[in-house]
Amino acid sequence: MTTALTRQLGSFIADLAFDAIPENAIATVKTGMIDCIGVMVAGCREPNVVIVDRCFRHTAEVQESRLFLTGERVGASLAALVNGVAAHVLDYDDVAEPLGGHPSTVLAPAILAEADALPGINGRDMVRAYVAGYEVWAELAGRDRHQHHMKGWHPTSAFGVIGAAAACAALRGFNADQTTHALGIAASEACGLVANFGSMTKSLHAGRAAQAGVLACRLAAAGFTAAPDALEHPRGLLAALSPHGEIDVTSPVESPRRQWRIATYGLGIKKYPMCYAVHRALDGVLDLVKANSVAPEDVEQVNVVLGEKQAAILRNHRPQTGLEAKFSIEFAMAAALTSGRVGLAELSDPFVLRDDVQRLMTRVRVEPLAESGGEESIFSPFDQVTLRLKDGRALAGARIEVARGDSRQPLSQEELWIKFQDCLVYGGHGSDEARKLFDALSQLEEVDRVGDLPSLTSEPPRFVKHAGA
Repeated sequence: MTTALTRQLGSFIADLAFDAIPENAIATVKTGMIDCIGVMVAGCREPNVVIVDRCFRHTAEVQESRLFLTGERVGASLAALVNGVAAHVLDYDDVAEPLGGHPSTVLAPAILAEADALPGINGRDMVRAYVAGYEVWAELAGRDRHQHHMKGWHPTSAFGVIGAAAACAALRGFNADQTTHALGIAASEACGLVANFGSMTKSLHAGRAAQAGVLACRLAAAGFTAAPDALEHPRGLLAALSPHGEIDVTSPVESPRRQWRIATYGLGIKKYPMCYAVHRALDGVLDLVKANSVAPEDVEQVNVVLGEKQAAILRNHRPQTGLEAKFSIEFAMAAALTSGRVGLAELSDPFVLRDDVQRLMTRVRVEPLAESGGEESIFSPFDQVTLRLKDGRALAGARIEVARGDSRQPLSQEELWIKFQDCLVYGGHGSDEARKLFDALSQLEEVDRVGDLPSLTSEPPRFVKHAGA
C-alpha cells in the first residue's frame, strides 16, 4: 500500500525540534555551512555568477538578503539563486554520495537568504532547517536504489529543490499542511540534466534549486496549493525521476527519527575543485608523485582503474576550458603530474590549454571497473593509478577506497580553516575577515540573530576576469 509520503514528510518537518538533533549532526551542519560559504565567496566573481546576477538583478526590488555575505542586499529569491550558482560554479562544494549530489550548495544559500529576510531567526533555527532539508533529500534519494545520474538527472537539482523547500518550511515554522503544499510545489520545479555537466548551466542547477525552494515556501505561505501526494503518486516526482521505476513508496517516514541520515552519511569535503568522481584517483596519483619524485616528461602512460559509472560522468576527454576540465579524468591526471597539485589555479583556461598538459592528457588510459560499491553508488570499490615510465618501470599506486575529506576520512578543523581562508582570499577578502566569519559559523547554534553573523565588509567587484574566465 502506498504511504502518504508527502504528508508524512510535511509532518516530520513541522514536528522537528532542535533538541532532538544529535550532536554529530549539528557538527556536520556547521562543517557544511562553513565549506559552502567558503566556496560560494570564492566563486562569486566567476562569469557564470555575473551573468545570472545581471540577468535577474532587475527583479530584486526588495533588499532582504545578503549577496555573498557582503553588505550588499537583494531580494531573498535572487540571493538564493546567485549565491547558489556561486557555491557550485567551482565544483569545490561538499558532497554526500547517498544523496547523489551536493547538499550544502543548495541548502545553505536557501537558508541564508530566508534567514536574512525573516525576523527573529537564530543559529539554532538555521541548523534545524539544514537538518530538515538534508533528511528529506536523503529520504527521497534513498527510495530508489538505482542511479539517477545514469538516466540523465542531476540529483543536486532534482532532489535539492525539495530539500531547499523543506529547509525553508522549517525556518518559517510551517505547520504540516503548509509544508506539504511547499513540498508539492517544489516537486514541479525539479530538473537538472547531466548533459550540462562541464558547462555554465551545471552551476545554475544549484542556484535554481535554492531559489525554487524559497519561492515554493513563499507561495505556500500565501495560500498556494499543490497535490498532497506529489512525491509518491504514480505520476509524481519519484516515479518521473526513477531510472527503472523501482521505487519504494510503501515504507513510512520514520518520525521521530531513530536513525538520522545526516549523522550516518555526513558530508564529504572536497580537497580539489573537480567532480568528486576523480578525487580518489587524484589522491592516488599525487601520492605516487610525492613518493617517487616523478617528472611529467618521464611518464609514458597513465593507467587509471575507475568505476564505469564514474567514467560515464567524466565525459570530457580532451577539455579545452576550466569548466570542461572539471569533468575529465585525463585532465586530473595531467594536472597532478604537471603541477604536483590540483587547485583553483589549475582549473583555469590557460592552464588547461598548456601544450604539456594537453600532451599528457593523451597518455591517460581508463580501465573501467564494472564492479560497483553497491547499486546505490556511482563508485567502484576502489580506484587505482599506475604510472608506466619511459625507462620501463611501472609504479603501481595503492587501491584507494576512500577519498581524503570523505566523512569516513574527514578533514581536520585546521584543514577546513585552510580551505575556507584560501577560498575567501581567492574571492577578494582578507584573512582577518575570513577568521571572524569562520569562528562565528563554527558556533552557529550559539548565534542569537542571523544578523550577528559577520558580513564581509568589502563588496567584490561586479566582474573581475580570473585566469579561468
